[in-house]
Amino acid sequence: MAPNNGFAGRTYVVTGSASGIGAATAELLRERDAKVIGCDLHDADIHADLSTIDGRQSLIDQVGAYGPIDAVLAVAGGGKTGMLETNYFGAVATLQGLRPLLTQSPAPRAVAVSSTSSLAPADERLMQACLDGDEASAVAYLQADPSLGGMTAGYGVAKRALNRWVRRVASTSEWAGCGIALNVVASGVVDTPAAAYILADDDLRNTVETAAPQPFGGFPGRPEWVAELICWLASADNRFVTGQIVFADGGSEATAIGDLHWR
Repeated sequence: MAPNNGFAGRTYVVTGSASGIGAATAELLRERDAKVIGCDLHDADIHADLSTIDGRQSLIDQVGAYGPIDAVLAVAGGGKTGMLETNYFGAVATLQGLRPLLTQSPAPRAVAVSSTSSLAPADERLMQACLDGDEASAVAYLQADPSLGGMTAGYGVAKRALNRWVRRVASTSEWAGCGIALNVVASGVVDTPAAAYILADDDLRNTVETAAPQPFGGFPGRPEWVAELICWLASADNRFVTGQIVFADGGSEATAIGDLHWR
């Protein structure tokens, strides 16, 4: 098989392309002769703020001006503000808004990036507001109820909701029925700017590593290790995988829940 044949000549939209996993993914794709349309707040082909409704629409409009695309990689996330807005509502808006462009590709693919933080329990009222698309209520719940952990707790909730949304829609006529593979890569803790606040504090680092060990590969992982999986799922070589939440986390998820899903 010729190298890179699942990537060459294809056009990939990568959100969060300026740093971390997004930057590593964009770099790997370019090395494999793919065209990348990078999207971020800065240092990208398209500048857009996915924490806002206007920013999401701006991204969709700007991508549309580029012409046909073959894959959408919703990597943007993290941060200490706009947790629900960027990590859930921004990701879903990106995927839904660009889906019509994907239908023009002979091998359309989409991947969203989640996290092992999605394994934490979440308030069902808040989760349902996300899945209902009720952004105002979801944000209001976090702001009003201290027991939910405040706005920073929104990260895990957003990623859990994203996992559930993908599981609900991936096999529908709008996605699988149109030949679009839609998957999630759930990352463990990797060495990125978004994780710097964890890695720079020895006590916090030890707490996180103890709670979510990564026995294979170590703590932290490397962004390019996660990017490799994202790239394959988004390549034309992926012909049979959709609707999956694939944990690229050094074994953290397996350590946490064992064989729970198979009992």
